[in-house]
Amino acid sequence: MANHKSLPQPSEDAQAHSAQLQRLIAKQIKRHGPIAFSKYMQMALYAPGLGYYASGLPKIGPQGDFITAPEVSPIFSRCLARQSAQILAELEHPNILEFGAGSGVMAKDILLELSAIGQNLERYYILELSADLRQRQQETLKAHLPKESMQKVVWLESLPSTAISAVVLANEVLDAMPFERLRIEPDRALQGFVDYNEQNSEFIWDYQTITHGSLQKFANQLIKHIGKVSDLGYETEINLNLSPWIKSLTSVIAQGALLLVDYGYTRQEYYQAARVMGTLRCHYQHRAHQNPFFYPGLQDITAHVDFTAVAEAAYDNGFKVAGFTTQAHFLMGSGLLEMSVDPEMDLGQQIRTAQQIKTLTLPDEMGETFKVIALTKGIEKSLIGFSVRDLRHQL
Repeated sequence: MANHKSLPQPSEDAQAHSAQLQRLIAKQIKRHGPIAFSKYMQMALYAPGLGYYASGLPKIGPQGDFITAPEVSPIFSRCLARQSAQILAELEHPNILEFGAGSGVMAKDILLELSAIGQNLERYYILELSADLRQRQQETLKAHLPKESMQKVVWLESLPSTAISAVVLANEVLDAMPFERLRIEPDRALQGFVDYNEQNSEFIWDYQTITHGSLQKFANQLIKHIGKVSDLGYETEINLNLSPWIKSLTSVIAQGALLLVDYGYTRQEYYQAARVMGTLRCHYQHRAHQNPFFYPGLQDITAHVDFTAVAEAAYDNGFKVAGFTTQAHFLMGSGLLEMSVDPEMDLGQQIRTAQQIKTLTLPDEMGETFKVIALTKGIEKSLIGFSVRDLRHQL
């Protein structure tokens, strides 16, 4: 992982953009005092026109800061389409709702695959808050989709107001939800706040005694779980937005499934005593580091997902956990192997496809770090994506 001091210097324009966002956040702190880290992260990523996801800066792909699985290979999205099709076939009114569709590549490949296998679809909803990404998605889809598929795509800025039957897709959505930062010391538990140092013009950590009920309860359980910590302390994260987000989908999805793909762990693995620095990660120009205050607005800020918390929130809100597995096993169950053999491919394409499959499935690439969880409502079928290996017992 890179030290933030060794990261490339942003351009003057990019620095000016970040300075504008820094002034906005600093103003908030001057007015109200130090802010919870989740509030800082919310502004750094989503402040209108300035936050990382709300600006026109390149984010995904070689010119951006990270690569997602749909960008690696269309095979990822085609497998997701096959799993979606199995669920859509059970719905009287089959729809898909994709959260944060990035460049639009996943939507394009899913729609092409559904069309190729003859799976009917009424609407492909894309919930996208970034105007810049929405425009990019529209350009991608218009360039590659036939007219009848394009007519099914509907962009939304908020959840549908009436219940629909649908497959909800969220690829790398949960990791970018604002989370709280905790610090456990031998004799106390603290919550991470963000303050602004006027003298050095920089944001700094300010750890305070926990006053939030849910956080205190979580900290108490965590201390019991990890045991005695050293004087160096133990830092970690918790996403308090997770349960409300799943709850918000309860009234929207009358029947269907949520397919969530992200990097993360079960709670047992996540909160290990040895993981003293937590999983806070920032991504800037394909380098990972741990300083969330490095040029806010120019970098992504994430944390790994606690999939046990996802499962608990699902049960609490009327969803059934229908499968949990690694990305590699999910892709294998959803038709990866048959897609990798195409007699019409030339040798160059075969080599490229083999390389893409390695990236998607090898343990030291995306294969094991990324997990897939399926939450269903009114669907009783065993899902193909979890037929090779189902790890629900680990949750």
